[in-house]
Amino acid sequence: MDPPSASPSSSSSFKTTSWFSGFVCGRPAKPGNPNMNNNKTSGDVGGSVKRKNLQGILFKYGPKPVQVAFKMGDFKRQVIFIGGLTDGFLATEYLEPLSLALEKEKWSLVQLLLSSSYTGYGTSSLQQDAKELDQLIGHLINSEDSEGVVLLGHGTGCQKIQDIVHYMHTHAACSIAVHAAILQAPVSDREYRATLPETAAMIQLASRMINEGRGMDLMPREANPDAPITAYRYYSLCAYLGDDDMFSSDLSDDQLKMRLGHMSNTPCQVIFSMTDEYVPEYVDKEALVERLCNAMGGAEKVQVEWGNHSLSNRVAETVQAIVDFIRREGPNGWDDPWR
Repeated sequence: MDPPSASPSSSSSFKTTSWFSGFVCGRPAKPGNPNMNNNKTSGDVGGSVKRKNLQGILFKYGPKPVQVAFKMGDFKRQVIFIGGLTDGFLATEYLEPLSLALEKEKWSLVQLLLSSSYTGYGTSSLQQDAKELDQLIGHLINSEDSEGVVLLGHGTGCQKIQDIVHYMHTHAACSIAVHAAILQAPVSDREYRATLPETAAMIQLASRMINEGRGMDLMPREANPDAPITAYRYYSLCAYLGDDDMFSSDLSDDQLKMRLGHMSNTPCQVIFSMTDEYVPEYVDKEALVERLCNAMGGAEKVQVEWGNHSLSNRVAETVQAIVDFIRREGPNGWDDPWR
């Protein structure tokens, strides 16, 4: 039997080993249900259609060399994809078919590189991401006459969306251009990293370094083999109520509301993979996604049965859910951002 489809409802003095020896791009795959390898297609916009060549416009949106974005489709409304840890361009398999589906709806898909992209996440912060995304939206408004954007975050990109929306509320010209936010795989980095044997000791080390005024110094390589990481960012990702700790199942309803409640002013959709390999087995996923949506003021919920973290095995359902959300124009209807 096929699984059911998606249903909406400076440096440290510890080690000098090269950070790039044995570099791993992305998180390692974890074994899961054999059904997770199936990619059944459904609906009228998803499927496994891919372009032979990616066509679009590559452009600069900020002063840093890394601040480059790639736009597919030439329309006045844009979906901006924000990847997670280690991500860059084409971070998930659903992006190509999503760009095709969005073209039919007269929306462009924009992928951007941030200072935190690829291996830069360990020396950056959510606040820096927010400032850089604000620059991208400002570029789209001022240089491309944008009529509005939807933010689409994957993994840690969801945390970036939370900080971004909060940040942009202090920048009225850009915040009113954000029609909605879609959070795909809003999972807790803290709870996942707590399953790793070295994490507890490294949190203590990071806390000590921060208290000594060395929060921007690098942690030992064994703390995060994928990329260099500062004590501050490690603590932010791994410690209870760190800056990145927004989706953990052990946070109280009040704590979740404190961290996510400002999203109630923005139409939101939460797409949650019910067999996400980065969510510990003890977590009640159904209860968690319900609590997250409630904390955000009643966000639309999409539970993807048997979906993995990146939804590479549920591409069609993912594209359908995203396009349906945009097509419905959100719970309260899109407003003209300049009205």
